[in-house]
Amino acid sequence: MATTADFKNGLFIDYNGKPCSVVWFQHVKPGKGPAFVKTKLRNLENGRILENTFTAGARIDIITVERRPYQFLYKDEDGFNFMHEETYEQIHLENDLVENADLMKEGQHVEMMFHVDGEEERCLTCELPAHVDLQVTYTEPAVKGDTSTNALKEATLETGAIVMVPLFIQNEELITISTEDRSYIGRVQNKK
Repeated sequence: MATTADFKNGLFIDYNGKPCSVVWFQHVKPGKGPAFVKTKLRNLENGRILENTFTAGARIDIITVERRPYQFLYKDEDGFNFMHEETYEQIHLENDLVENADLMKEGQHVEMMFHVDGEEERCLTCELPAHVDLQVTYTEPAVKGDTSTNALKEATLETGAIVMVPLFIQNEELITISTEDRSYIGRVQNKK
């Protein structure tokens, strides 16, 4: 059994029955009273940040979390189907476990986090890469003379996702999108 002295950023613990990772911690020893540890924990199931104060020396449960590479195969009415890139084992995930799923196309590489408890394991998250390259299938043409700075318009991508892009983006262009906030990053340069 571990204690708060074992805290470090990225440590995976069981907090109130939920798998969490330590995002930030600070040991505090006030002039009066017992020492304590202030923490920020990320709930691995929903991504929320929780703040908590532990008394110094309090016992904590460390859990095992593994990151594994997968490839997106296809979507059906029940959810998403993936294949492990090394063992070729296939796994099915429900829609709510994949964030920004509309930015994912077939063949996309993703990383999944699994909570491993003895023989039992459970998928916690499915994370897309930080940036994805997708083709614009439809966007309104830019109007000549409409050149105000930082103006954006809607664009539909090959996966069906709708994102905001600058006015100069045209149909059939390949663009890079951030999967964290769905923002436009830039055009994909031709690789020769």
